[in-house]
Parts: sequence; structure tokens; C-alpha cells
Amino acid sequence: MNGPYYSSTTDAIHVQDDRYAKAGTPEHLYTILRHVWAKDTCAPRMQDQWSEENCTLGQCSVTSFLLQDLYGGDVYGIPLPDGNYHCFNCVDDIDFDLTAEQFAEDLTYTHDYPQQRSVHFAKKEKQERYLLLKKRLEEAL
Repeated sequence: MNGPYYSSTTDAIHVQDDRYAKAGTPEHLYTILRHVWAKDTCAPRMQDQWSEENCTLGQCSVTSFLLQDLYGGDVYGIPLPDGNYHCFNCVDDIDFDLTAEQFAEDLTYTHDYPQQRSVHFAKKEKQERYLLLKKRLEEAL
């Protein structure tokens, strides 16, 4: 872990779209997202436990696909005991997870479980949360 998020290093990762230039590196974007994540962008099953202190709770998939929009790369999942996946990003062989702090334990990051946007967004509520997070990020930038 590097601070509250997981990363080996992301200094070399930069946005691909000039509209998001102010996002900077994932480390810089993390500080912006801390003010953008909210209860209504959290997974519905976790909203009762969401708080400003634990603002990354339930934000992994919508955040990971938003980061994919900004930085490219792939989204992978870590299987969880409840049958869901915790999502993280990989760009240019650099893994990073801006929502890792929601877990008390260290996670094992592998590329065994690629995650597809079409599968995640088949759930309308998840696509709506992603669009809301994206809109709020654009407003914050």
C-alpha cells in the first residue's frame, strides 16, 4: 500500500483525454475523488455502512471503470467471500486501487479475473452510479 490506496507507483500514468488533464496522476485524482465519492455512488448493499471516513466503501467498480476512461488500461477483480469482486486498475503493467482502504486486510492483486464494463453495467443502478460519479468528477475538475 502507498498511503490509503494500493499502488506500486503511478507517477508515469497520465490521463489520455485533455478534458481530464486536471485529474493528473491517480494519486492526485484520489484526493479529488475523496470529495466526490458519496453515499449515492456507493453500492446499494453497502450504503448503510458508508461514511465520509470510509468514503471508498462500495465505490470500486464505478471508480475503476471511470479510471479506465481517464487512464486506459484494464480492470481486474479480486474475488470476495460474498461472490462479488473488488475491482482495481492496471495501466502499463502498473496495478493501482484507489478504493483499497475500505478493507482492513491487504488484498492479493492478480490479473486472473478481468472485469468487463458490459457485465457490470448490465445492472442499471450500477451504470447510473458510474454516470453520477463521472458527472461529479467533471464538475470538480
